Amino acid sequence: MRAIFIAFFLFITTQLCLGQPPTKQQEPTNSNTEQQLENITENSEDENTEDDFYLQQLSTLQKNPININNASAEELKQTRLFSVFQINNLVNYRNILGKLIDMYELQAVPGFDIATIQKVRPYITVNENADLINTIADRLKNGNHVLLFRATQVLEKSKGFLANPATTKNYYPGSAQRIFMRYRYNYKNNLQYGFVGEKDAGEQFFKDTQKSGFDFYSAHFFARNIGIVKSLAVGDYTVNLGQGLTSWMSLAFKKGPDVLATKREASVLNPYNSAGEIFFHRGVGVTLKKKNIETTLFASYKKIDANFDRGLDTLQTQDDFVTSFQTSGFHRTASEAADKGVQRQLAFGGNISYNKNNYHFGLNAVQYNFKYPLVKSNEPYNFYALAGSNFGNYSADYSVTKNNLHFFGEVAISSKAYLATINGLLISVANNVDMSFVYRNISKGYQALYTNTFTESSTASNEKGLFSGISIKPNNAWKIDAYVDFYKFPWLKFRVNAPTVGKDHLLQITYKPSKVFEIYTRLKSETKSINSNPNALALSPVIAIPKQSWRSQFTYKFSTAIALRSRVEVLWFDRKSDNPENGFLMYADVIFKPALKPFSGNIRVQYFETDSYNSRLYAYENDVLYSYSIPVFYETGYRYYLNVNYDINKKLSLWGRIAQTLSPGKKSIGSGLDEISGNHRTEVKFQAMYRF
Repeated sequence: MRAIFIAFFLFITTQLCLGQPPTKQQEPTNSNTEQQLENITENSEDENTEDDFYLQQLSTLQKNPININNASAEELKQTRLFSVFQINNLVNYRNILGKLIDMYELQAVPGFDIATIQKVRPYITVNENADLINTIADRLKNGNHVLLFRATQVLEKSKGFLANPATTKNYYPGSAQRIFMRYRYNYKNNLQYGFVGEKDAGEQFFKDTQKSGFDFYSAHFFARNIGIVKSLAVGDYTVNLGQGLTSWMSLAFKKGPDVLATKREASVLNPYNSAGEIFFHRGVGVTLKKKNIETTLFASYKKIDANFDRGLDTLQTQDDFVTSFQTSGFHRTASEAADKGVQRQLAFGGNISYNKNNYHFGLNAVQYNFKYPLVKSNEPYNFYALAGSNFGNYSADYSVTKNNLHFFGEVAISSKAYLATINGLLISVANNVDMSFVYRNISKGYQALYTNTFTESSTASNEKGLFSGISIKPNNAWKIDAYVDFYKFPWLKFRVNAPTVGKDHLLQITYKPSKVFEIYTRLKSETKSINSNPNALALSPVIAIPKQSWRSQFTYKFSTAIALRSRVEVLWFDRKSDNPENGFLMYADVIFKPALKPFSGNIRVQYFETDSYNSRLYAYENDVLYSYSIPVFYETGYRYYLNVNYDINKKLSLWGRIAQTLSPGKKSIGSGLDEISGNHRTEVKFQAMYRF
């Protein structure tokens, strides 16, 4: 079966490469972003992927493109569309030669080629903006109102819905639908407010434990550029400081083919109106800017989910504590509902930074106080774990640009005096060669909440490593990206009973001879250590297990409306051992997106085959607007999905999606209360958006 799929893939690719491509244009797919999202899910399966701020930001930029003739370097950084060198070169070009006359004049700016211009074209403009100054009345009256409703349901009933409440307490009492509703008002990038309501499948709705309706509510008010007030946040917001060692609550990428995307870039304060129930603050934040000095202060108080452990008494006493924080956001069963909001979190902190020309220096501080102390289980790997009822993190971060060099970094200390540092160097070796280096040294005792820095682990703790990447563009058609990363964990980890080392390598070659055809092939290898005790020894040995994968993906645009995309991937897990495993995945997409017609859609057909969960694979899936999914695939099966979008008029748009996984020969899918009897799982989704 694998050989047939691979042969078919190679045949189609060869024919398309030899054929004469059509001359019409269509915006290219950003495969690097999809790979980055896949990496996040693969490395941390409980990673919060419900923050759609980045997708909303891109959508806002499409409606209100940023004027690259007037935008400051800081505003360009916040879009996350450009590298540090591209921004620096663009600003220097404007200072010397004046404003750009046409968008494609960017080709004269070092670091910009046709492929880059095509990628950013929907989000930028060079037209004069006649409304640079706007009044408060303009912001309140002339913005866009958007009301979005989304419902998702798995059609097959799982054990949690079929259980008898009379005989068990462990069941799902709510409906099978997941419901998400959001209202947002937005005036360009200067004023935004709105609210969110969300319930997960199995949670009750306007009854019993959820008499107020949705399980999760969120509201926010966010304003920018009001005199010296650069940002004002009231309600729910995120805080991003330095390089993520003290606080980083927004989406951030790690290792991937975009080797220059190693530096964290975002505003300190950002509005929050997503479905995730964990990674945000609730309170007030303000950023003030005067000349080259920028100061941010914030304070937050909110209830968070936790596993609660009472003292010896049944009443709440000073001996009560929590054993862990819950980050799933699920409140379906009685035990999950009991964990909801039992902990109280007070957070406050700030940042002061100096920015002038190509220099930046900042000081950051975050402090947390909790009603109940955190007491971890008495396991060796928890010896340095976060504990207590109050703790904080403090840091200094910097960046310097000098010609073709850009240095950046952050040095942090925890309230228990454990140190952490991350330092990076970006080098533009030539117009077609860029390099990046990142060194991190985070002590085993350094702990922080809500962080996301450039590390192998999902948390900023217990890691030393050195990353080196290079990107080469021999000509306009070819691009070569590669990196190596060596790291070690000085202390024990969950399921790893000894200090360990690891390494990652990646080589990706991309060929894009025209605007309508692109293919990349990727080789990736990584070696990580984990407990391995198949013979039930008294002590679990820690074994280094290698994993390699090869992937090829191509995109071909037959016209301005129709595109074909396909991927084949093979994975080898611990292939030199006595029990090697293999994984295989292939899919084909057809994407239909006419420029002027109200209907669009895409369909995927996929086959996967792995020996077990160890050789699992991941694949990014298109979804309804502001959403995406990255399922895990293991064992043997088929999957398909169909997305459709219909714009009834300029105000009302509808989306529909159906996705099904078929596992021939299996009697059930899933585990625990999510186990479904049968060999298939079908999910349907409906979304409506009304603009007014």
